Amino acid sequence: MLMNQILKETFNLNELQLEQFKTYYSFLIEYNEKTNLTALSSEKDVYLKHFYDSLLISQNIDLNKIDTLSDLGTGAGFPSIPLKILFPHLKIFLIDSSLKKINFLESLVKKLNLTDVFLFHQRIEQHDKQYDLVIARALGKLKLILKLASPLIKKKGYFIAMKGPNYEAELKHLKMTKIKLKQKFFLELPEELGKRVNLLFQKIN
Repeated sequence: MLMNQILKETFNLNELQLEQFKTYYSFLIEYNEKTNLTALSSEKDVYLKHFYDSLLISQNIDLNKIDTLSDLGTGAGFPSIPLKILFPHLKIFLIDSSLKKINFLESLVKKLNLTDVFLFHQRIEQHDKQYDLVIARALGKLKLILKLASPLIKKKGYFIAMKGPNYEAELKHLKMTKIKLKQKFFLELPEELGKRVNLLFQKIN
């Protein structure tokens, strides 16, 4: 099955969205030749391990009820840009300390004709805004991620940590006072490409 067909059938994408993902993939691979953005380059890997993986967030939380989303250490735009394509109403705020990645994202946003996308070239701890939903993907240990993310989450807002299957040890030693774990989502990529665990937290005060 073609990769865009998998996305279409799983996430009910329209033709415009499918074209945006095609453009995303082509531009990512082109840009990646001069600037290292991702170790994955095959269509299958990018579509399933990046795009599909990012869109699985939509099965963890009702994004129609989310207005502002921040992506910490966004890299090449995962998961926030795929989520923006699927949910155009989202206002997304991408934070990364790498200028080359911010430059890529600035060009990508123009190519995809996206609006309400805000880029911040800074370290996470320098950021002082708050959001309905904060997401971190492959950013490091959970203890550190929660410390960085917590100030950026609105009261009653949410945080999702996208982790691999070896998350239990990280959870075991957490001391949480202002944030609580609401749910664990156990996910699998198509074609046996790996298992994921998304951890949904909510800020309680």
